[in-house]
Amino acid sequence: MNITYSFIIPVYNRPIEIKELLESMQELRFNDPFEVVIVEDGSSDPSEDIVEQFTDVLSISYYKKPNSGPGDSRNFGMKKAKGNYFLILDSDVILPPYYLTEVDKALKQHFVHCFGGPDAAHGDFSPVQKAINYSMTSLLTTGGIRGGKNQVGKFQPRSFNMGLSKEAFEVSGGFGRIHPGEDPDLALRLQKCGFDTALFPEAYVYHKRRIDWNKFYLQVYKFGLVRPILNKWHPDTAKITFWFPTVFSAGAIISVLLLLLGWPLLFNLYLLYLLAVFVHSLVLNTSVKIAAYSVWAVLVQFFGYGLGFCRSTCYLRFFNEAPEKRFPSLFFQNGKKTEDLNQEPV
Repeated sequence: MNITYSFIIPVYNRPIEIKELLESMQELRFNDPFEVVIVEDGSSDPSEDIVEQFTDVLSISYYKKPNSGPGDSRNFGMKKAKGNYFLILDSDVILPPYYLTEVDKALKQHFVHCFGGPDAAHGDFSPVQKAINYSMTSLLTTGGIRGGKNQVGKFQPRSFNMGLSKEAFEVSGGFGRIHPGEDPDLALRLQKCGFDTALFPEAYVYHKRRIDWNKFYLQVYKFGLVRPILNKWHPDTAKITFWFPTVFSAGAIISVLLLLLGWPLLFNLYLLYLLAVFVHSLVLNTSVKIAAYSVWAVLVQFFGYGLGFCRSTCYLRFFNEAPEKRFPSLFFQNGKKTEDLNQEPV
C-alpha cells in the first residue's frame, strides 16, 4: 500500500499556536511530500495571515467554516484531504523532527487503520505545563496508558496525536458530536468495525496544554463526566479502574476526618503516595518546583475526574437519564453547544 499523508488540524482562535506547529513541520525529516489541512472552526481571531507565511514551504490547504466543534472540523478536513492516511493533531502541539519518519516506519512494520502517539513536555514548557504533563502521563497516576504501553487492538488514541486511514474514516463516519470524548468513542467504534488500533510509542508530540489550574480542573472534570457516557454507549469497555479517582478522592476526605479523630494511618498512606509522586517527578524533571506542582496536579486531576465521574454515573445509571438531556453542554447540536467548550483545552 502506498501511504500518502495529510495532517488534519482544527483551529479555534489560536494563530500563534498554528505558527509554532507549522514551524515544527518545516523541520520534519521526511523525504516524501505530505499535505497540511487546516480547518478554521469559526474563529474570531483567524490564522489566515499566519498560514500564508508557510504556503511556499509547505503544501497547505486552508478552509474556513462556521463553528461546529473539533470533531466535526476534523471530519470536514478529512473529507477535503488528498491523502489516504490522516494525521490528526491539536493546534497546541509541536512536532519533533522525526515524527513523520517514526509514523511511517511503524505503519510499514505493522499497518493499523488507527494509531495514537504519546505526548511529552518540551524543555521550553512552563513548570505548570510540565507538572500537568507529568500528572497526565505518569505511571503513578494514569498507569502510563497515554504513553507507556505498546497495545494493539485495545489502545484508544487521543485526537491531539492520532492517525486514521481514509478507509477507516469512511466506514466509521469519523468523529461524533460529543466533546470531549469524541476520540475514545471513535476508537471504540472502529474496534467494533474490526479495525485494529495501536499505540506508536516513538511517534510522540510535544503537547503544550494551554492551561492553568482552573482550566485543568475543568478539563479533567469534563473527562470524568464523559467516561460514564462512553460506558453506556460501549458497555463492554467499562472497567472498575475508572472508579479509582472517585475512590481516591473519597478516601482522601475520609483520611482527614480519621486524622482529626486520632487515627492517622490512612492519612499517612496518602502522604506516602504523594511523597512517591514528588520524588518520581523530581527524578524525571530535576526540579523541586515542578515536583511540588506535580503533587498538586495529581490532586486536581483525581478530585476533578473523580467528581465528574461520580456525578455522571449517578445521573446515568441510578436515575437512568439520557446523556444529551442531562449534559447538553457536552454535545454539539446543529453546530452549537449550550456552553462553548471550544475555548477550553482538549
